[in-house]
Parts: sequence; structure tokens; C-alpha cells
Amino acid sequence: MICTVCKYTPTELFAGFGQSCQTLEHMANDFDLSDSVAHVNLCGFGKTVIQNALAGDANQLVLVNCCDTMRRVYEVVRDCREEDGNSFTYLMDLPHSCGPCQVDALARELIKLKDSYAKQMGCAFSLSACQAAFQRPKPWEGAYVGVLGVRVGAELRAMIEDAFQLPIRNLTCTGNRMLDMPAEALATSDEETFFRAYAQALLAQIPCRRMNDPHARRALFEDPNLKGVVYHCMKFCDFYGPEYALAAKELHVPMLRIESDFSLQSAEQLRTRIEAFAETLHSSRTHTTKHIQGDTSMTKGEMAKSGRPIYVAGIDSGSTSTDVVILNDAGDIVATQIIPTGGGAKKSAEACLAAALEQAGMRREDVFNVVTTGYGRAYITEGDDSVTEITCHAKGAHYLNPRVRTIIDIGGQDNKAIRIDDAGNVVNFAMNDKCAAGTGRFLEMMARALQISLDDMSVMGLEWNEDITISSMCSVFAESEVVSLVAQSKAVPDIVHGLNNSVASKISSLVRRVGAEESFMMTGGVAQNAGVVDAIERKLQTKLYISDKAQLCGALGAALFALEQE
Repeated sequence: MICTVCKYTPTELFAGFGQSCQTLEHMANDFDLSDSVAHVNLCGFGKTVIQNALAGDANQLVLVNCCDTMRRVYEVVRDCREEDGNSFTYLMDLPHSCGPCQVDALARELIKLKDSYAKQMGCAFSLSACQAAFQRPKPWEGAYVGVLGVRVGAELRAMIEDAFQLPIRNLTCTGNRMLDMPAEALATSDEETFFRAYAQALLAQIPCRRMNDPHARRALFEDPNLKGVVYHCMKFCDFYGPEYALAAKELHVPMLRIESDFSLQSAEQLRTRIEAFAETLHSSRTHTTKHIQGDTSMTKGEMAKSGRPIYVAGIDSGSTSTDVVILNDAGDIVATQIIPTGGGAKKSAEACLAAALEQAGMRREDVFNVVTTGYGRAYITEGDDSVTEITCHAKGAHYLNPRVRTIIDIGGQDNKAIRIDDAGNVVNFAMNDKCAAGTGRFLEMMARALQISLDDMSVMGLEWNEDITISSMCSVFAESEVVSLVAQSKAVPDIVHGLNNSVASKISSLVRRVGAEESFMMTGGVAQNAGVVDAIERKLQTKLYISDKAQLCGALGAALFALEQE
């Protein structure tokens, strides 16, 4: 099996040797092998290719010199392993445009690749077998969600496919491969004629961003069947940033930007973003839930006719706390509970729901429907359905204050800014990128470093004198900075004030990204931190609505979704 990395790779050529090709697309768990032989700032995909090659999972590897990373990957792989009769490493030279001279150059490169493979592997090339491998491209029919940007890993693509009701079309630099070979080229016995037509077909595809003239890519955004875009960027890759900026201005369908390093380390956060975007795109939820009481299976309508009371519950399984809200059929809050999440989402959810049921004097059988949300929602068996915390916070915030249009949620491990419409639907949202700086966990770490309680920290920053700046963007470095400030005998209230301002700065950048509108509301447990609230209000120059149920907002939204289901 020959591993490839680019849609310009002549995969049909290898059919002439009786070989098949596969795209290297599985995301890495770690980069231990790559980091031992290559620079740590190599992009994640480059590291993944090196990992596969050095682990023996890509013995035959054909690269394309589309960027400096691929050149460096080729050099590392070539220097770190010995070529034998079972291995093959090749860097194909791809022109930057599709003029006649470039077509001739690529045709010569294809012949060179053919000859190199035949020599290295000791096998003969069959032109007819190669020609038989070409398939006529079929036009796409029907509505779809497009995945654009730089190459997307198989696991990430699976998340996207699972989240959306519409078909997913891969339009990244490894997808959207469509070669239109003329019939005469597929019938000729002259290799020179064939390879020139082959080169022409490869270069005539919708270009990637690496090409000198990528304007033909606009067709991807102007397709009337395109109903939404997930735009994937990769850390340390500069090719697709300008296109995303252009699309953000001109695209007339919803778009989500996600960034990865082609590893699985931030998979759950990416999943939350993707599922929240899918919920925004498919705003109608038409689930019907069966409720079992004794030996009778009943819908909500049947229960209402029978006179039985209807109760629903929402469970928000967060990294720090697990929250439960129980509502009656009028939408009134019957019971609430908040407990530490502890060692497992499933166990904490069961314990929190049991405590809420005990508070309400109810049994589990009395609850018609349970909707889960939060990072742990996938591991909770109590739920009948699940909704992302972004959509649930929007729903809960609208319930608590219908005038709210922008929500700021500071959770245990992430921050979110959510813009909603007058019906409580999500219009846009942004989350922090992997780093925990500015989150609830960040504040816990800083409180420990200052040897004060979170309760004391929440008010201490209001009594500051010196305006101290905490400059570090990383939680670990910020903790070191705090320790250094303590060693300099800086007043603790001044340090806390600096930390609060640091949180506010990170929040304000998220708020700007979503195009915030008045009025503002803050949700999550950090909403009870008066110092952080004050810092955000000063940074945004507006007042934040703070509800006494701010921490329950996600669970409340989940319960409201449960109430809507039939």
C-alpha cells in the first residue's frame, strides 16, 4: 500500500504497478517519535507523517512539495530509515500554476516517479492498467455541509459526519479530487501523450491554496447546494488563514472555524464546537421520547391526557461540577442540585440526579425525559438525549432573561462567548483554544498559589491599589509569575486584580469574535466571583446580568430541551 498526502498525487499511476494508494489521514495520539528527530514547531500533520513512517506504518510514501513542511518531512524520513525492496520514499515536484510549461514539467515528473518506483521496487509498469484505473468524476447532487481548509483527519471528519443531518463533502486539500481525463488519452499507447494529458488533468483541478492563482476556489463557496462550512485550520500552517478571513466576510452560509494540530489531544473540545455548530444549523429538534411507568409505554401527550404529572430533568456534566435541574410541565423549577464531578461523569450524574429527586420527593420513574449536556454527556447512561452546553447555555440564559443577546460562560476548563437571537437560538459562538488560562481551573490554581480561598479571592481583587499586569498567557507560566510577584512583596489584592484583568482580556477577545450585542449575561460558577465580573464589565464597558442560577444555566437549558420533546 502506497501512502499519499495530497490530491495532486498521481494515485492512478501506481495501478500500473498493481498497487493501490491510501491517504495518510489518521490523527496522532502523540508525536514522541517525530519530536525526537524533527523541530517541535513542525506542523502537526508533518509530525504525523514522520510518526507513521518511523513506526513502519508508511513504508511506501509519496509526498508532494506543497510546502516547506513536506520538504522537511521528506528529508527527515529519508535520513532516518534505510530504503530496501519494501520501502519507497519520494518527493514529487509540483508546479505552482497550470500553464503549458508547467504541464510539460509535471509530465516529466510523473515519468520520473514511474521510473523511480520501477527501479526501487523491481517491477514493470503497465500503461493499460494505469489507464483502466481512471474513473469519470460524478457531479455532487443535493444539499451538503462542506469541510474546507487544510487536510482534515479521519477522526475529525467522523465527528463532523456524526454531528450533521446533511451529507458531508470533503473539500480540503486532500478531498475534492476530480480528474477529467480525455477519452483519447485513456486509449493511447503512447506514454508521452498519456502523461502530458495526466499532468494537465491533475493541474486542472480546483486549486489548493498553495497554487499561485487560487481564485477558482471561489466556486466552492458559491455552490447553491452548500448549506454550511466547517473550516479547518492547522497550527503553524499559513496557507489557509487568508482564505478563511475572506470567507468570513463574503460567505452567506453559516461557518465554523476549528483549529487542530492533527492530534487527538483536543478531540472533546473540537467535538463540542462541531456539535454546537450542527445544532445551530439544524435548529429544529423533533425527537419523540417514550416514558416507561410500570409496564406502560406512554408519550408525553398520552401522559397529559391521563392526568399524570410530567417532570423532566437536565444534567450538566462539567469538568468541575455536575448540575441537575428538574422542571414540571409548566416550566417551573422543581429541584436543583450541584455536586463536584469527582472521578467519573456517569457516577456523578447518577448521584446528582438522585439528590435532586430526593429534594423534590420524587422517584426516577416520575421523570419523563432526561437531557444531558457538558463534556461528560457522552458517558452518562441516564440521559434520553444530549445537547451541547453551548446550545443549552443559550436556552437557559433566554429562560432567565429574554433580553440577553450575549452570554459569557466561564467554565472549569473553557470559556465561551455566545450570541443569541430574540428566540434564544445560537447565532454565533467562540471558545478558548485548548489553553486553560482564564478558566475556573486557572483561578483555582492561582488561589492555591496565593494560599487563599476562592471565596476570599472573589472579593479581594476589588480592593486593589497597584495596577499589576499578569502577562503570561499560559496557566503554568502565570502561576510562576504570581509566585514571583509574591516574592516581590506585592499586595495580594493587587495580584488578584491583575489576574481578574487577565481573565477579562481573554473574555473580551472571545466577545469581539462573536459580534456581541447588548444585553450581556454571565453564566457558570465564576459568575459568583465579584472581582472577575467587575473586571469584565470594565473591559467591555457594560453591565453583566448575573442570575442566582448562573451555575445551573446549562442544566436548565438541557431540562428545557427535555420539556420540548414529545
